[in-house]
Amino acid sequence: MSKPSEKTNQERVSTLGGFIAGGVAACGAVTFTNPIELVKTRMQLQGELSKVKLAPKLYKNPFQAGYYIFQHEGIRGLQQGLLCGYIYQLGLNGCRIGLYEPSRYYITKYLFPKTFVEGGKVPQNLFVNVLSGAISGCAGAMIASPFFLIKTRMQSYSKAINSEAAHHIGQQTYYKGVWDGLLQIYKAEGIKGLFRGVDAAILRTGAGSAAQLPVYNATKTFLLKHNIVKDGSLGLHFLSSSMAGLGVAIVMNPWDVILTRVYNQKGDLYKGPVDCFRKTVSSEGFGALYKGFWAQLFRIGPHSILTLMFMEQCMKVMVKVEGSLFPEKRISL
Repeated sequence: MSKPSEKTNQERVSTLGGFIAGGVAACGAVTFTNPIELVKTRMQLQGELSKVKLAPKLYKNPFQAGYYIFQHEGIRGLQQGLLCGYIYQLGLNGCRIGLYEPSRYYITKYLFPKTFVEGGKVPQNLFVNVLSGAISGCAGAMIASPFFLIKTRMQSYSKAINSEAAHHIGQQTYYKGVWDGLLQIYKAEGIKGLFRGVDAAILRTGAGSAAQLPVYNATKTFLLKHNIVKDGSLGLHFLSSSMAGLGVAIVMNPWDVILTRVYNQKGDLYKGPVDCFRKTVSSEGFGALYKGFWAQLFRIGPHSILTLMFMEQCMKVMVKVEGSLFPEKRISL
């Protein structure tokens, strides 16, 4: 077990190093979780603003939905939007993970100076952790928003559009790829169009980030304090990541449904996240905010586990790299 005063790899690495490690870790995770992300997106759009139950539903559960998409669209269909997902993850999680510790550092330094020791380990504080997670998450959401917009539209598009039930999965927009999507949106709506729905993205990612790293660190601290698992073990990272994934799924799903619908819309079906919330609840009830929850859990669970486990290893590598390049001091970028 590590000493309380010993810095973690996240605290030892530079801001740039944390950005790189976080982005690479998330890209590794999304390679495996992109298909369930696609399933989740379509399930959240299914029956959009419909006051009557679909009969029959095109997607009944995550497993049936995945198999249905595979049958009609193949492996490539399940991995639609993967390249865009990589770019999005680099921006989002690069910021979310890379800016988390710097945010904790400065918030603690200026709001809780009595607990702060320059050069020492930043103490754990639930308020600081949640605020840091929200700040770093919102920054990532703003930077990566155009790519989430394109990814959502690419994943919602179905090649089975001519089937009798295909119209139940939201408005359809076809892009040949990431750059085609950027170009089409820019030509039609300008820069403003590329950042359509960024307010919904901030709400969604801020909520998820406020839960993910604080829950992860709280679980990790609890497990180490009670000697349930060994420090640095696979079990420690797995259990901590699992709890973080559950927390994120519960907190984030309503905002994720709203974000998916705001991003996928054509024209001005929704004026913004608040209008989307109101129309969704009015037409489909509060239960609609948890559409795709199991797909969300099956996605965010493995995604959180893989991202945070990869992150631990990426942080170790970055500490060694920066240690060899800058042996005398920790760089601050």
